[in-house]
Amino acid sequence: MSAVRVVALVEGQVQGVGYRWFVRSAATARGLAGSATNLPDGRVEVVLEGPADDVRAVLAELSGPRSPGAVGGVRQRDDVVQGVPGFTVG
Repeated sequence: MSAVRVVALVEGQVQGVGYRWFVRSAATARGLAGSATNLPDGRVEVVLEGPADDVRAVLAELSGPRSPGAVGGVRQRDDVVQGVPGFTVG
Protein backbone atom coordinates (compact mmCIF):
# COMPACT_ATOMS: atom_id res chain seq x y z
CA MET A 1 0.00 0.00 0.00
CA SER A 2 1.36 3.42 -0.89
CA ALA A 3 1.97 6.15 1.63
CA VAL A 4 -0.19 9.25 1.97
CA ARG A 5 0.24 12.50 3.84
CA VAL A 6 -2.60 14.45 5.46
CA VAL A 7 -2.46 17.77 7.27
CA ALA A 8 -5.28 18.32 9.76
CA LEU A 9 -6.10 21.50 11.68
CA VAL A 10 -7.88 20.68 14.92
CA GLU A 11 -10.02 23.40 16.51
CA GLY A 12 -11.48 23.67 19.99
CA GLN A 13 -9.96 23.32 23.43
CA VAL A 14 -6.98 21.26 22.31
CA GLN A 15 -4.02 23.06 23.85
CA GLY A 16 -2.84 22.43 27.39
CA VAL A 17 -4.81 19.18 27.74
CA GLY A 18 -2.32 16.57 26.47
CA TYR A 19 -3.83 16.51 23.00
CA ARG A 20 -0.53 16.51 21.07
CA TRP A 21 0.75 13.59 23.16
CA PHE A 22 -2.51 11.71 22.56
CA VAL A 23 -2.02 12.17 18.80
CA ARG A 24 1.61 11.08 19.03
CA SER A 25 0.61 7.91 20.87
CA ALA A 26 -2.11 7.05 18.33
CA ALA A 27 0.19 7.74 15.37
CA THR A 28 3.22 5.85 16.65
CA ALA A 29 1.06 2.86 17.63
CA ARG A 30 0.28 2.54 13.92
CA GLY A 31 3.84 3.26 12.77
CA LEU A 32 3.00 6.66 11.27
CA ALA A 33 5.37 9.57 10.90
CA GLY A 34 4.47 13.23 11.24
CA SER A 35 3.94 15.87 13.90
CA ALA A 36 1.50 17.57 16.26
CA THR A 37 2.15 21.27 16.80
CA ASN A 38 0.38 23.99 18.76
CA LEU A 39 -0.51 26.99 16.60
CA PRO A 40 -0.65 30.57 17.95
CA ASP A 41 -4.40 30.78 17.26
CA GLY A 42 -5.23 27.89 19.64
CA ARG A 43 -5.49 25.13 17.04
CA VAL A 44 -3.25 22.08 16.74
CA GLU A 45 -1.76 21.15 13.38
CA VAL A 46 -1.47 17.39 12.91
CA VAL A 47 0.59 15.92 10.08
CA LEU A 48 0.24 12.19 9.45
CA GLU A 49 2.24 10.21 6.92
CA GLY A 50 2.08 6.50 6.19
CA PRO A 51 -0.27 3.81 4.83
CA ALA A 52 -3.69 5.26 3.93
CA ASP A 53 -5.69 2.90 6.17
CA ASP A 54 -3.58 3.78 9.22
CA VAL A 55 -3.75 7.51 8.49
CA ARG A 56 -7.56 7.30 8.18
CA ALA A 57 -7.78 5.40 11.48
CA VAL A 58 -5.80 8.06 13.35
CA LEU A 59 -7.79 10.86 11.69
CA ALA A 60 -10.94 9.24 13.07
CA GLU A 61 -9.41 9.31 16.56
CA LEU A 62 -8.67 13.05 16.43
CA SER A 63 -12.22 13.91 17.46
CA GLY A 64 -13.18 10.56 18.95
CA PRO A 65 -14.37 9.92 22.50
CA ARG A 66 -10.87 9.10 23.79
CA SER A 67 -9.35 12.40 22.64
CA PRO A 68 -8.55 14.86 25.45
CA GLY A 69 -9.97 18.36 25.48
CA ALA A 70 -12.96 19.42 23.46
CA VAL A 71 -12.51 19.15 19.71
CA GLY A 72 -14.68 21.65 17.87
CA GLY A 73 -13.76 20.54 14.38
CA VAL A 74 -11.10 19.00 12.17
CA ARG A 75 -10.25 20.37 8.74
CA GLN A 76 -7.95 18.22 6.68
CA ARG A 77 -6.21 18.31 3.34
CA ASP A 78 -4.04 15.91 1.40
CA ASP A 79 -0.42 16.86 0.94
CA VAL A 80 2.64 15.54 -0.88
CA VAL A 81 4.42 12.69 0.91
CA GLN A 82 7.77 13.94 2.20
CA GLY A 83 9.19 10.79 3.81
CA VAL A 84 9.67 12.35 7.24
CA PRO A 85 11.14 10.07 9.90
CA GLY A 86 9.40 9.52 13.22
CA PHE A 87 6.79 11.65 14.96
CA THR A 88 7.52 14.97 16.64
CA VAL A 89 5.58 17.11 19.09
CA GLY A 90 6.09 20.83 18.89
